[in-house]
Amino acid sequence: MSNPKIFLQKARKKRVEQGHPWVFATEIDRLEGEAKPGDLVDVVNHQGRYLATGYWNPKSQITVRVVAYEPIAEMDADFFRNRLLQCQEHRRRFVADADCRLVYGEADFLPGLVVDRFNNVLVLQLLTLGMDVRKEALIEALVDVFQPLGIYERSDVGVRMLEGLEERTGTLYGSCPSILEIEENGLKLEVDIVEGQKTGYFFDQRENRAAIAPLMTGWGGRSGIRLVEEQDGETVKSVPVNANGKVVTFPYWDGASVLECFAHTGSFTLHACKFGAKKVTCLDVSEHAIETAKRNVERNGFTERVEFVVADAFEYLRAQVKGIDERKQRGLGGVDTSKKLDGAAGRTWDVVILDPPAFAKTKSAVPGACRGYKDINLQGLKLVNEGGYLVTASCSYHMRPELFLETIQEAAIDAGKLLRLVEWRAAGKDHPQLLGVNEGHYLKFAIFEVRSK
Repeated sequence: MSNPKIFLQKARKKRVEQGHPWVFATEIDRLEGEAKPGDLVDVVNHQGRYLATGYWNPKSQITVRVVAYEPIAEMDADFFRNRLLQCQEHRRRFVADADCRLVYGEADFLPGLVVDRFNNVLVLQLLTLGMDVRKEALIEALVDVFQPLGIYERSDVGVRMLEGLEERTGTLYGSCPSILEIEENGLKLEVDIVEGQKTGYFFDQRENRAAIAPLMTGWGGRSGIRLVEEQDGETVKSVPVNANGKVVTFPYWDGASVLECFAHTGSFTLHACKFGAKKVTCLDVSEHAIETAKRNVERNGFTERVEFVVADAFEYLRAQVKGIDERKQRGLGGVDTSKKLDGAAGRTWDVVILDPPAFAKTKSAVPGACRGYKDINLQGLKLVNEGGYLVTASCSYHMRPELFLETIQEAAIDAGKLLRLVEWRAAGKDHPQLLGVNEGHYLKFAIFEVRSK
């Protein structure tokens, strides 16, 4: 028995033929046969030639989401098992950590499904009707393939409304503690799968966090510290001494000073410390997030090197820049020096890390997002020590890579800085990208060396 057929209009872009997994309502000519929302349909061109099979939801603007390029009769437990085994194979090959994103929607040929693994508990999001109606078969397959201790649902996302679905959370299988400890790049982190953002943690920056390693050491010389050789019995060892010739006992004397803004639960802070940073300022507007970051820092033994700030990042950065400007004005003279300076303002760092939330959730929000990204990078650039590094990211899909780079360049011009691009990265290997599907290419991550003009 064949599936009902969706005939596409003749005058349309050949997106499905080029591998795009979405069929919009505006591209559809007609439906032949009977189909309930969520059912499988065969997508054919205006001449009736088969293109793909997907699930159908007439309530959604994305009316069909492709699941196969050969006819299939149903998406049962066997279907999900086969797809999940492919997901498992990809992660085993490319991701060293067991804790990772196991399923990434369309890029894993399972549109509308996201699955993350946290210490052998799976957290899933069902974003579409086509996936939601097959939940039982999906759970059976997830248990068979991954053998988790528990499966927890975090389908509390607004996009479900576009599919005619309500938001939903709760345990679907086994035991699901709300707080779990995971491991990333050898670091221990706490994840709250019930109250945390999205599924509880952002795995997409795993490789990007590791990419900051070369920035964290090599700074001691700027403080006048040098290595001298000393005889210790029969062996000669290198000992750090300061400009006065005294031995430096602090083990991280060669480390960078680092500011992480929008720290969330402190993942970049942890990596900075792991790679040898001298001192890290960990900042987030959420007191709850900073409390979690404190616990993460403590469980990894980094407490003495981290200071925590609960503040709005924009306001904090502007206050630091204002402090620098006021000190410069005093140096030039002609300023009322009876007014006390804010001792906490006017700081600079060797490395400034900016990992803000998405500023552009829709296409119409792009102009405002550009202003936001320019402002935050402008202030951040002014606080990077000469020859230091700006680490900056955008997770707004609508902020295209070229536009993001242009916005940072505008910020550099206004700040009087020259930027040298050291790293340009996207999401990690557990977030694969389908070529030609720009919607999956959302994360931009860059490291710039910062010099003054």
